[in-house]
Amino acid sequence: MYCRIVGPIQNVQTIAVGGKIREVMRLNRQFGYGRWRKMKGTARISLENGHICKAEIHWYEAHGIGKKKLKIKRFLD
Repeated sequence: MYCRIVGPIQNVQTIAVGGKIREVMRLNRQFGYGRWRKMKGTARISLENGHICKAEIHWYEAHGIGKKKLKIKRFLD
């Protein structure tokens, strides 16, 4: 499912850091070594059919690498 983040990400929380992330080896191999964090937050997103709704999103990020693997976990509207 394609989506685009329309506004700022709010209520950002860290779920896991470093070795607590199951996929940390794959992230290191695919994007480079860093202090990876699994994060969650809420944001308004635009779906491919044009609807704009609020959703909880999860992603991985590391300093100097940025946000990777954004995914929609659930819709809040």
